[in-house]
Amino acid sequence: MRTGMSVPTFGDFADVRALADLAATAESGGWDGFFVWDHIRWPWADDLVDAWIALTAVALATERIRLGPLVTPLPRRRPAKVAREAVTLDRLSGGRLVLGVGAGDFPEEFSHLGDVDDGKIRAAMLDESLTILDGLWSGRPTTVEGRYYQVRDVRFRPTPIQRPRIPIWVGGQWPRSAPIDRALRWDGYAPIKHDLSPTTAADVAAMAERLDLPSRPSFDLVVYANDNEDVAAYAAAGATWYIDSPAPDAMSLSGMCRRAAAGPPRA
Repeated sequence: MRTGMSVPTFGDFADVRALADLAATAESGGWDGFFVWDHIRWPWADDLVDAWIALTAVALATERIRLGPLVTPLPRRRPAKVAREAVTLDRLSGGRLVLGVGAGDFPEEFSHLGDVDDGKIRAAMLDESLTILDGLWSGRPTTVEGRYYQVRDVRFRPTPIQRPRIPIWVGGQWPRSAPIDRALRWDGYAPIKHDLSPTTAADVAAMAERLDLPSRPSFDLVVYANDNEDVAAYAAAGATWYIDSPAPDAMSLSGMCRRAAAGPPRA
């Protein structure tokens, strides 16, 4: 099982250089991944930096560690723009990008900025966006006639380093069915529990069964937790990634620097 860190881009973390330094420390400490939250506003923090620019700095500050947004709410992004950004970052990082995606969960991040605040519509937009990304990353002419997005006979070059595509991890709330069904069409599932309680090894085992992991050897099941959890139990239950991500009110830049330097928990 691989281990990663996931941090916000607001508050103490609203500093691109600090995030890049933290990622470099995590890499030196033996972690396998460094991921950032992707928000453009947060209820109690005005200071916030852009996740994708931060990830560019992370890519340049590291050599081995995997990186990406966990997660990008695609319904507030233009799919073609994300396709270009993702390929650029994948090639810049030497093929280390993981694209975490979701429909978005905070209504004020949408309605207060003039974006779609209907969750069902955002879910449909997410599915159309993913189809477009997959097509444009292929390097072949792509046509998608969706309800919300239309792409007509467009080819993007260059393609990602990673083949058949940049890995896509789908976020969502466990045990809701729609995110699971969506994840099964892509490369990984990165859920949080609908009541925000800690994910247990029993939860992971239930997820693994629902995903039929034995038939999907390259599929990633991602667990958000912290280093007080039983990592060995998560691995035995079927998790492929352990993501250290304390609650925002329990997280500080200095504290995460110490966790990064101390290295990941091991199964």
